Amino acid sequence: MKATGQIGRYQGAALLATTLLGTGVFILPQVSLEQAGGAAIGVWLLLTLLAVPITVIFGALAGAIPNAAGPAHFVGEAFGAVAGRVMGLLFLLVVPVGGSAALLMTWSFIEPWFGAQYQLAGQLGFLLMLFLLNRVGFQLSARLQLGLTLAIVAVVVLLIGLFFWRGAPLPATGLTLPAWSGISAALALGFWSFLGVEAMTHLAQDFRDPARDMVPALLIGLLVVGLIYLGCSALLWALAGPGESLTMAQAFDRLCGGYGQWVIGILGLCSGLATVNVYTASVARLSWSFSQQGVLPAWFQPLNRHQVPERALYLIIGLMALVILGSSPFSQQLEALIGWVNGVFAVIYLMSMLAALKLLPARFRPTAAISALLCLGLMATLGALLWYALLIILLSTPFLWWQLQRKAAKIVAK
Repeated sequence: MKATGQIGRYQGAALLATTLLGTGVFILPQVSLEQAGGAAIGVWLLLTLLAVPITVIFGALAGAIPNAAGPAHFVGEAFGAVAGRVMGLLFLLVVPVGGSAALLMTWSFIEPWFGAQYQLAGQLGFLLMLFLLNRVGFQLSARLQLGLTLAIVAVVVLLIGLFFWRGAPLPATGLTLPAWSGISAALALGFWSFLGVEAMTHLAQDFRDPARDMVPALLIGLLVVGLIYLGCSALLWALAGPGESLTMAQAFDRLCGGYGQWVIGILGLCSGLATVNVYTASVARLSWSFSQQGVLPAWFQPLNRHQVPERALYLIIGLMALVILGSSPFSQQLEALIGWVNGVFAVIYLMSMLAALKLLPARFRPTAAISALLCLGLMATLGALLWYALLIILLSTPFLWWQLQRKAAKIVAK
């Protein structure tokens, strides 16, 4: 499929950055420090380096084979239509759950302003906002998220600059190495903050020149995110007293004299919405592609005047609304699903890296092989949490195989 979009390299980098930062940009640095102490700074550096080969491969795949189906298309090209459709179905079924959970966490940034009684109304309001933003095309989202990324970077640079300008002393404890369990917990937590690269591959056709811009855009976005997490963790570690755990809002208050809850709250809110926005657009594109292939009904095929699959947007927004309405009395159960979501993405990542070994030129194969090994290692750490992904695969594979056989039989009969 030919790319006809208007997203440039730096807008694409901003889309990835806000997708990866998401709801955790002002939360995860604090949590990683609680788990691994000062070693969390090294954890973020290591994770950024480990994410580079996977990011390069996703960018190379999207640049070489731009398609709205993203990883489902890559896997289908490499291993057959059934395997590709299974990967697409995994993504289609996991995003409404993960996106709804992200909106619940996003609400936590502004709940102190409105009160818990407005939580459900706030979630549904977020969905309406995402629908209106997506139905007019993704160029507007790209521009808005570029501004948001610059704002987050500016706040982090401001806080670090104020810290050094005031000559605050560094902690006397130094970067002591905690127990391995703490480091491994921080590694597991931090890695999943880098999930989101695969969502950008669904939007390759919205780029002006995917072959030229996808890899640089994804790498720039990844490095910006790694530096932000690294900077936030180092700042919180340097500001905290013995045994103290600081939030980013408290750090802002100490360095700027107040307003931390408002500034960090607004940026956290916007960043969380930006993450769900990218996934909403990605799944809408995937649903539209599946409709063209006959996996989903043809009703989803028409595009609106902005070349957006608006009916597919109805589907994904509706599914997220159902998850939010059904889980609102059971927030703890929804949180438990996050682990299963991670398992689904681990499978998608591994299969995409294996597909790259077959589809990309020889110069990419060492990077793809390293990336596949990294994905296998991460799947080993998930263990039983992979059951949700495996269940979807076992249940969907026979149906999708039958669907393809039935379609082939109809073609022969004609």
